[in-house]
Amino acid sequence: MIEILNRLVDEVEAHLNDDLDLDALARELGTTGYHARRMFASLAGMPVSEYVRRRRMTVAAGDVIGGEDLLATAVRYGYGSTEAFGRAFRAVHGVSHGDVRRDGGPLRSQPQLRFRLTVEGTTPMDTRILPRPAFRLVGHAARVPLQYEGVNSAIQEHIASLPAAEHERLKLLNSTEPAGLLQVSADVDPDDPEGSELTYLHGVAVEAGTAVPDDLDVIDVEAGEWAVFRTSGEHPAALQAAWAATATEWFPSNPWRLRPGPALVAVLERAPDFRTATCDLWLPVEHA
Repeated sequence: MIEILNRLVDEVEAHLNDDLDLDALARELGTTGYHARRMFASLAGMPVSEYVRRRRMTVAAGDVIGGEDLLATAVRYGYGSTEAFGRAFRAVHGVSHGDVRRDGGPLRSQPQLRFRLTVEGTTPMDTRILPRPAFRLVGHAARVPLQYEGVNSAIQEHIASLPAAEHERLKLLNSTEPAGLLQVSADVDPDDPEGSELTYLHGVAVEAGTAVPDDLDVIDVEAGEWAVFRTSGEHPAALQAAWAATATEWFPSNPWRLRPGPALVAVLERAPDFRTATCDLWLPVEHA
C-alpha cells in the first residue's frame, strides 16, 4: 500500500496541468480508488483532492510571481476563470495572487509527499475478520462535521437530545450482530476534508427486511466481510488511535482493503463518566 501511495504522489506530480484518473491508476496497481483515497487521507491528514490543489497552487505561485497572464495560468492548472483560480490560490496561500505578484509573498508551499512505513510491532492489534449477511441499521440520524480527533460535540448533542427511554427502545429492536447500541458513520467521501458533513446514526443492527417504525432512520448495509478491531482505554482517544493505526499499521501489513460502507462502533463496556471504554470498531473490507 505504501508503494501504491507513493506512485499516486508521483502521478499527481506528473498531472498538475491536467486531470488524473485515480480510479484507473488504482486498478492498474491492484487496488481500488476508494481504498487508495481512504488510506491517503488517513496517512496524509488531507484528502487527495486537497493535496492536488495545494501542489497546483504551490507550483502556480511561481507563474504568478513571474508575471505570466493570469487567465492562462488559471487554465493551465484546471480553472475556468481567474476568479475560481483566485479563490483556490487564496485558500492555499492565505493571500491573493495580486498581493503575491506585487510583494512576492508570503507563500505557503506544499512539499511533495513521500510515504514511509515504520513497523514497530509493539502493540498487537486485536482483530477479527467476520463475514456478515446483509443487515439494516436503524435509529436516529443527523448530519455532523467530520472530526478526526477529540470529542465531536455535534454527536454528543445529538445523543443527548434522545430521551433515556428511546435508548432502551432501540436496544429492544436489536436482532443481529453487531450487538447493542452503535455509533454509525456513513456517507463519508474519501475526498471530503475535516469539517465536511457526514451522516451519524445512533442506533442498532437488525436483520435485512425487518420492518422499521416510521419515526426511525434506516441505512441498508450490503453483505460482505468486516474487520473488527477491539480497543480499550481512554475514550475517545483509544478508539481514534486504533482507527488511525488501521491505516498506518494494519492495512499495509494485511491482504485486505476498505470497501464502501459505514463504519460502526459498538461500545462493549464503559466507565460511568465515559472517560474510558472498551469498543469494537467495525470496518467494511474486501480481500485485496
